Amino acid sequence: MDSGHIAPELSEKLIAAAGAARQNSYAPYSGFRVGAALLGQSGKIYTGCNVENASYGATICAERTALVKAVSEGERAFRAIAVVADTGEEEVPVPCGVCRQVLAEFSPEMTVIMAALTGKREIAALERLLPAPFSLSLHKTGDRRGSRL
Repeated sequence: MDSGHIAPELSEKLIAAAGAARQNSYAPYSGFRVGAALLGQSGKIYTGCNVENASYGATICAERTALVKAVSEGERAFRAIAVVADTGEEEVPVPCGVCRQVLAEFSPEMTVIMAALTGKREIAALERLLPAPFSLSLHKTGDRRGSRL
């Protein structure tokens, strides 16, 4: 577990905001309700929840909901994101690969705070969770590998 660069009181504030956002989740198919709170470089907090759809591919995760809200309001750089879900006794909610990639597009160095309803928590740098994000800049230079490896 990384310590992150977020003060404990700010981490708690993000977890509380993510928990509140989780209450608005629309998850009639999986029942797995997730909330997220994204901290912009400006200091503003953007929240989001997962929204499922009968056409599963149209479902959006809480992390991307918060990010889309932030970007639509002009924020482009982020310090941290908290994710809250009921993952049981032993696990914390880890962002999916799509969310990791989308978050890394904006701030690959951000801190990720993962909190289960049981109180279990882990903090990690996004770079640790996604060490080699896809980048189109590699295609522009002629490198066709599709990653930074």
